[in-house]
Amino acid sequence: MQDLPRVLFPGHIEVVVCENDAERAVEYLISRSLLGFDTETRPSFKPGRQNLVALLQVCSGDVCFLFRLNRIGLPRCLVKLLEDRKITKVGLAWRDDLRLLKQRNQFNAGTFVDLQNIAEQMGIIDQSLQKLYANIFGEKIAKGQQLSNWEAENLSEAQKLYAATDAWACIQLYKEMMRMKEEGYSLTPTLSEEREKL
Repeated sequence: MQDLPRVLFPGHIEVVVCENDAERAVEYLISRSLLGFDTETRPSFKPGRQNLVALLQVCSGDVCFLFRLNRIGLPRCLVKLLEDRKITKVGLAWRDDLRLLKQRNQFNAGTFVDLQNIAEQMGIIDQSLQKLYANIFGEKIAKGQQLSNWEAENLSEAQKLYAATDAWACIQLYKEMMRMKEEGYSLTPTLSEEREKL
């Protein structure tokens, strides 16, 4: 994987640090039909301790908003977005992310699609974002910023690009995996194939 070309989010990144800007961002996002989601949390190196989610990344495809939850919490406008049932919200291992987000504010999750569920249906075993992207697109998502300080006063350009790339990659993977499914791609044997072996 290390020899693969690196992929980076090609669009515009907007860092959101106040509730007014969050409301404007959600107003834009709620008009879209497909969004990529991810979160980041400052790592804790003490056993048994976990920090609250610091960042929520939401990507529309060409724009990615980085909501700094350690500054603004989980305001009502973001709850509205998370609860929306019309927008398809795509993430990876989203059950864990939703559980951690609810530690900031309670909400009833709307329409979420977990890429790991689609991968499982297709018979794909390696289900991390990095491996899925490498296997499907032949490109590498670098993970060098994963354990950086997501509660820093200011996010570095490398952190912003890393966070945006993860949310954007979810959209790219969803579109391609759905296309593959429609064309009948699957690593899982069908019932008729299993019968032929008997």
